[in-house]
Amino acid sequence: MAAAAGRGLRLPPAMAATRLELNLMRLLSRCEALAAERRDPEEWRLEKYVAALEVMLHELKQQAGKPAPELLNEYSRKVDFLKGLLEAEKLSSSTEKALANQFLAPGRTPTTTKERTPATKTVHLQTKARCTGKMRSELLGTDPLAIDDSEELNVRKRKGLASDEKQSAVELDAVLQHHQDMQEKLAEEMLSLARSLKNNTLAAQNVIKQDNQTLSHSLRMADQNFEKLKDESDRLEQHAKKSVNWLLWIMLIVVCFIFISMILFIRIFPKLK
Repeated sequence: MAAAAGRGLRLPPAMAATRLELNLMRLLSRCEALAAERRDPEEWRLEKYVAALEVMLHELKQQAGKPAPELLNEYSRKVDFLKGLLEAEKLSSSTEKALANQFLAPGRTPTTTKERTPATKTVHLQTKARCTGKMRSELLGTDPLAIDDSEELNVRKRKGLASDEKQSAVELDAVLQHHQDMQEKLAEEMLSLARSLKNNTLAAQNVIKQDNQTLSHSLRMADQNFEKLKDESDRLEQHAKKSVNWLLWIMLIVVCFIFISMILFIRIFPKLK
């Protein structure tokens, strides 16, 4: 009886741990389903559920009959993924969201037996697709909702066509590589535009610099011509004054000569009577 009593005392903690683990798995599956849906900005349930998951996971780790360390690490990985996903959604720009999603680590194993591919991987792929679509719409000025819907539809089609977990993983890698190539292409186009803008700016700067030099040279030539014109005007004025003075003296001499000639003529030839 003592042994049975001892076993009876040990059973409730083990049962509580099992019940707690089942509740954790159910709530985790519910959180993954909510994360896969398109949520309103005012949606609060997922954040509350993730907070409850953290509490339940902490309690599960404290239980005597806790699961294997690998399973606990997988639970922690999925909870951290959901928590990081919520923090990334709170960022303001699409670039910051995309960068934050790059560092998220989804779960490696499915949460329930109905899943072929871990739900966190699908959520990670959908989130990346939305962020990429928003970045593309901001660069190209297109409708982000239409891009998100088309990319999400493609993801779901790829998921539905997968026959097993290996094939799904390969398709996910291919989609991730496709989005990475698109991001690299957009980055190259932006870099090319930046280089073109830089070259145009430098060319315009050189043209303006040459125009300024030409204008400065023209101003200097105008100043020099003005000084030369002023000197020539002064010389012409002086020359004109000198010519007037000589003409005046010549006229005076001619008048005096005529006057003296008349007097001599009168003296030499007296008036006839």
